[in-house]
Amino acid sequence: MRNRILVCLLAAAPAAAAQRPAPPPPDPAQLHQDSIVRALVSRLDLAQYKATIKGLTQFGDRRQGTDRNRAAVDWIEAQLRSYGCTDIGRITYEFTGQQVKPGAAPPPPYNAGAAAARAGFPVKGTVTNTGVNMDPMAQPDTALRRINAQPDTPGTRTEVYCTKVGATHPEEMYLIGAHMDGHGYGAAANDDGSGTALVMQLARVFSAPDVRTDRSIRFILWNNEETGLNGAKAYVAQRKELQGKEEPAGSGKYPEPRWLAMVQHDMMLFDHGMPAPDGTVSREQRREADVNIEFAGKSAFAAQSQQLAWFWRAANDKFALDYPAAVGDRMSNTDSDPFKDLVPSLSLRENERLSQIGTGWDPQWHQPTDVFATYSDKDFLLGLNAAETSLAAVAQLAGATIVK
Repeated sequence: MRNRILVCLLAAAPAAAAQRPAPPPPDPAQLHQDSIVRALVSRLDLAQYKATIKGLTQFGDRRQGTDRNRAAVDWIEAQLRSYGCTDIGRITYEFTGQQVKPGAAPPPPYNAGAAAARAGFPVKGTVTNTGVNMDPMAQPDTALRRINAQPDTPGTRTEVYCTKVGATHPEEMYLIGAHMDGHGYGAAANDDGSGTALVMQLARVFSAPDVRTDRSIRFILWNNEETGLNGAKAYVAQRKELQGKEEPAGSGKYPEPRWLAMVQHDMMLFDHGMPAPDGTVSREQRREADVNIEFAGKSAFAAQSQQLAWFWRAANDKFALDYPAAVGDRMSNTDSDPFKDLVPSLSLRENERLSQIGTGWDPQWHQPTDVFATYSDKDFLLGLNAAETSLAAVAQLAGATIVK
């Protein structure tokens, strides 16, 4: 009986298949948009991405409140100008704290398991303490040690941005960010030279004279992330009430277009897996390497941010060339935090912030080993893959076209 039923089902299969409706024909408009996005993604280049990271590392760890930080801000602005990025400006604010206090004892190791438990997030697997290197002599490269020697001092801080002004809706804007400061007496190649270079490369592509967008895109490189997101907080405090206001009236110019979303890029390179029981991490990139797209599940805009995260992953599925993306709801400790209750917000990273980076998955985090030479081309390609993901998503949302 069982065999007779199987024969009947197999015999009926062709007829059932024949009755299925044919798939709808491709949408010409969608195919056209996809071709534009692919053309823009193809303008990203691994060698240029690496060169931008290496250019940032010439300023060492770019600790806020130092001459090397100020020189790096100037260099970033010069690069943005060379790309043709317009509406270049700076946010200026005061910071009265100090990261390196002479004679102060080093901070205790950071226990991510305890911190995550306090926040209500379970941590599983191998957990190792992390921390910030505060010993300049731990840097074996004497030239880099000299670059990083100047301590920070309280005072005025600046951070630079540029804007691709929308052709039809200049009053609306997507914020695309990364933080350019670092610490730990390395060269901040991954944290966050990798994210800064990503944002700069997106600015380069979108600033090409043949690229037009319907809506505005602001590329901003935050300062003072490592001291508590102070640069992003200053931006919110100074600019949130200016959103969408035309100035001067009737000019069609909007110094602060209305925010549609904020997407942060913070540490893009190192996905080598969970530490072994002895605390060591593999020297090789793990086969499951991916880009983590995170939103804050407990924020005021959680539902909209989640929808945006799935859109970002769909852009990765369709347009990124090498690595997949994963979505999570535990965005934390990065410059998207000050925006999360004001606008849909995301963070793109190498690993999940709370359950992976904070538990020891990245031994370079805030350490002297965060230098360009530490990373392989597979690591850099992971960062470029994140750039492909964000470029594709923003191109679609902002209505990018290539003008003949």
